[in-house]
Amino acid sequence: MNRALLLSAPSLAALLAGCSVFGSSIDLSAPAVVAPAASTDVTAIQRTPFKVGESSHTVEKLAKAQACNSTQGAGLVTEPGPIEVYRMQCQNGQVFMARCELRQCKKM
Repeated sequence: MNRALLLSAPSLAALLAGCSVFGSSIDLSAPAVVAPAASTDVTAIQRTPFKVGESSHTVEKLAKAQACNSTQGAGLVTEPGPIEVYRMQCQNGQVFMARCELRQCKKM
């Protein structure tokens, strides 16, 4: 009976890496510890001001049909124009987004 040994790529790589260390002067008695690089690049979240758009009311009705209620309503995310994107924060924590093209709105 002929049986082949099947190894995944990561297993094969680990096996071959171990073979390359054999007979070298590398000390394997202590594990190598690599400290994570400390990142000082901290960027604050950019908040956009709430803007009411041409289709805000339509998006609010669409969101309410999807069980999304809000006290603030639907705010315009993009610049006003023929294609607009609206965002609405639901009371249950979810975010409802809709895309309106020439006042025809669809859930995103």
